Amino acid sequence: MSAERLDDRPADDLRYPRQFAATRGFTCGQPRNVSVSPDGSRVVFLRSRAGDDPVLGLWVFDIATAKERCVFDPLEVPADEVALTPAERARRERVRERATGVVAYACDLATAAAVFVEGGRLMYAGLVAGGVREIPTPGVPDDPRLSPRGDVVAFVVEGDLWVTRIEAGEPRKLTGDADPDVSWGLAEFAAAEELGRARGHWWSPDGTHLIVARVDERPVQRWWISDPTDPAAEPVAVRYPRAGTANAIVTLHVIEVATGARVEVDWDEPDRFEYLTRVSWDEHALTLEVISRRFDGSRVLEVDATTGSTKVVATATSAFWVEPIAGLPARLGDGRLVTSDEVDGVRAVLVDGKPVSPPGFHLSEVLDTDGDAVWCTSSYGDASEDHVWVVGPGRQADRITTGRGLHTAAIGGGTVVVRSWLEDEQHARTVVRAGGAETTIANLAEAPVVEPSPRYLKLRGDLGLLGAVCVPGGVDPDAPLPVLVSSYGGPSVRMVDRWRGAWRDSQFFADRLGVAVLTIDGRGMLGHDLAWEHAIARDFGVTLDDQVTGLRSAADQLGYLDLDHVAFRGWSFGGMLAAMAVLRRPDVFHSAVSGAPVSDQRLYDTAYTDRFLGTPQDEPEAYRVSSPISFVDEGGPHRPLLLIHGLADDNVVAANTLQLSAALFTRGYHHELVLLPKASHMGGFDELVTAHYVAELDFLRRSLDLPEE
Repeated sequence: MSAERLDDRPADDLRYPRQFAATRGFTCGQPRNVSVSPDGSRVVFLRSRAGDDPVLGLWVFDIATAKERCVFDPLEVPADEVALTPAERARRERVRERATGVVAYACDLATAAAVFVEGGRLMYAGLVAGGVREIPTPGVPDDPRLSPRGDVVAFVVEGDLWVTRIEAGEPRKLTGDADPDVSWGLAEFAAAEELGRARGHWWSPDGTHLIVARVDERPVQRWWISDPTDPAAEPVAVRYPRAGTANAIVTLHVIEVATGARVEVDWDEPDRFEYLTRVSWDEHALTLEVISRRFDGSRVLEVDATTGSTKVVATATSAFWVEPIAGLPARLGDGRLVTSDEVDGVRAVLVDGKPVSPPGFHLSEVLDTDGDAVWCTSSYGDASEDHVWVVGPGRQADRITTGRGLHTAAIGGGTVVVRSWLEDEQHARTVVRAGGAETTIANLAEAPVVEPSPRYLKLRGDLGLLGAVCVPGGVDPDAPLPVLVSSYGGPSVRMVDRWRGAWRDSQFFADRLGVAVLTIDGRGMLGHDLAWEHAIARDFGVTLDDQVTGLRSAADQLGYLDLDHVAFRGWSFGGMLAAMAVLRRPDVFHSAVSGAPVSDQRLYDTAYTDRFLGTPQDEPEAYRVSSPISFVDEGGPHRPLLLIHGLADDNVVAANTLQLSAALFTRGYHHELVLLPKASHMGGFDELVTAHYVAELDFLRRSLDLPEE
């Protein structure tokens, strides 16, 4: 669809999609990547200059003066345009990074200086003394990390780890492998995409050693991502660990910076405990967490940095799967070990193996520790919210945040920075609390052209399903409305959030189509307890059952949902669910928009699919019943189906949609197919985003017999 045709569309079809594209999903202008100095005197963060400016700069907020200053603005220190390295492109895709400029930084222990990569340059910024300068490197660097004292920086160039002194240093290479499929100091696909570990090297507390991950991807099958829009372009090779196949071999090595001498870390049964999920090196110990390939157990190990030997200091087991928790393992101020395990149906916070969180407290993330306090987040009390809590030995659990919504925090030296996405606000609020005073860091994000008015629902009390509905103009209708179910449905995600900004898309489709947009969170998703999360084990079909149950329960409550005109819209797991909806339940769902679906679970990765379904070798039936392509031959009416996929997607590869489309075509199932050139799993940019929204609007109007504008 050309830009000229888009411009001929009704203006209200285009305003929100174009704003969404220009603001990178309304993230431009928002403070992010917040950290607090240990003495509590300053807050470091990233932010762009305006709500439509995607170029992030590095900022410092001074607690004493309550003023912010820009430490580095890429627009004021321009660099020659340099292509991102393959490692950086992959990292940005794994974290769904849409911005440019300074998209990540790392500080020394005192948070007095920071390093980052911008425009292919390694930059050093003084956060106290001021001043920014470039540090020479032998190539475009990846993932720079300052030593605790801030005098040396480690970084990766073309898969090898280098170090250089900040003051007049010459870069030195610490590692080297001739094979391009072996890298040092970076995270492999499984860790970065599924396990929450985005880095591959860590400094010792005294800055004399580094512990470094060596990633050997040679056992991992090679796939190819091509660009059909450019026949002259060579396909890009990616090592993709498909379900049931070999993972990368990850080993750890302690390297002495001065001499380059190295010792390999040895943990028992590395072939069983092959996922390295966490590394922490503080004044108390060098600590690792490893998880078994089957996800039925994990071990926390202490490492002797001199010999590389390890000892087990904590274990966890599960009849279903052990979930890696961000921020764990950790240490209290006196060195006691903080971990998590299943206790009475929830993930509890443990200190030296003993629960310190209250009964029913289901842990989401550990943010930090301070003395004997563990700062963490949980949806304890309401599965549609996240609050910041402090728990610990001998103390009563204390909820730090107020106001319905989603909250997280960063702490340091008595200063607490709380980021809140509230039920009655469109954008995040970043509040600095220090010495009894509160100050807000400015959020420059644009106000959306839509005004979300979600209504929250409790559905089927015996299951505990949660839902939310948006209707045109936010006013309950006098007549029945067609229904667009817009859900994700899968593990590790929650959509029914008590945050107004979460409902911009839903309100847009409700207003433009004149429909009720319904979102349902079912079993397997975040926020409840272990039984809720584990209900999807070996069968993703449970998620579709819950969407049907939630839809009917919402219809009973609201009284205005037209169940004779119901469409499903979803992306990724939600795209899979959308395809399943019309293939398995055409009696309930009358059309579907399926974005980047996993059509065959055997085409998705090990660390996700093996965890929830087992391996395809051991659990073939689980893979069959969880894959839309298995149900193409099902009887019943052929419902309208729109498939959308980005051709540059290296997460859910486009082969999923193409194979599903081919199966539908050969069986006479008419459907529509939209392929997005150069678009990854995040989707496209600029007018491609607008065209994507317009294609969905057009399809839903036709498939639900809705009036044209």
